[in-house]
Amino acid sequence: MDTQGECYSVCYAGIQLVRVRCIENAIDWASRPHGDSAWNGKPAAIMGATTGAIGTARAQLHLRQIPVYLNVFPINQPEVMISHAMDRFDQEGNLTDVPTREHIIGLLQNLVDWAGRIGPNGNMQNT
Repeated sequence: MDTQGECYSVCYAGIQLVRVRCIENAIDWASRPHGDSAWNGKPAAIMGATTGAIGTARAQLHLRQIPVYLNVFPINQPEVMISHAMDRFDQEGNLTDVPTREHIIGLLQNLVDWAGRIGPNGNMQNT
């Protein structure tokens, strides 16, 4: 894993209101070896999509607990929880819904700003 990255974005599909274990496994692997975590001090964004109404909401709620242990600083707003994803993406997986696209852009812009404020390795920059 690239430990020199400025920040991370975690995106996944919410499934039946439960956390997604493959994401948890990826996060766990990137936190190894102990004391040399790729996550340490990094800003992050969390977003998700579901075919239902709220599947990603509970999964994101759980996922937001993990950064505390890993010393990751997730951006809190805006929350991106894409419901009824089958109506927002085309057959090739391209996002076609303009309001959803703008919402995601807002989150990523906030993440870039947050990454600039946090700075490398979680050392807060003077703003």
